[in-house]
Amino acid sequence: MGLLAQLTEDMKTAMKAKDKETLSVIRMVKSALSNEQIKLGHDLTADDEMTVLSREMKQRVEELTSYQEANREDLAEGIQQQIAVLNKYMPKQLSESEVEEIVKATISEVGATSKADMGKVMGALMPKIKGKADGKLVSQKVQSLL
Repeated sequence: MGLLAQLTEDMKTAMKAKDKETLSVIRMVKSALSNEQIKLGHDLTADDEMTVLSREMKQRVEELTSYQEANREDLAEGIQQQIAVLNKYMPKQLSESEVEEIVKATISEVGATSKADMGKVMGALMPKIKGKADGKLVSQKVQSLL
């Protein structure tokens, strides 16, 4: 089942259960997917869908961080619920050791030897782990291994 079909089914379930929070997040994701489809001018591939989901997740994580820094736990709680709903549609996240192994393999693939090669490594690495790991973690691993 494709992502849009899954979202539609989950939206119906949320409506029947009167789960307003889940329903709002699903509608937001469907809207973002529709906007991306219009922008690109063609049906979305699985990779395009993952890009949209990753972008939405990243926005929520950044919001959560800013709310926590401002001691706004009331707002942070709502964002945590949104993140929980989004996590249902994200692929399984890689562990730190799995990320490290992929980074090591990519560094040897591109022949990187110094931090000056970081852009080359990241360019080859991100398509492999798109949506499966946090970009900050990946960047830190690349920096530490170069």
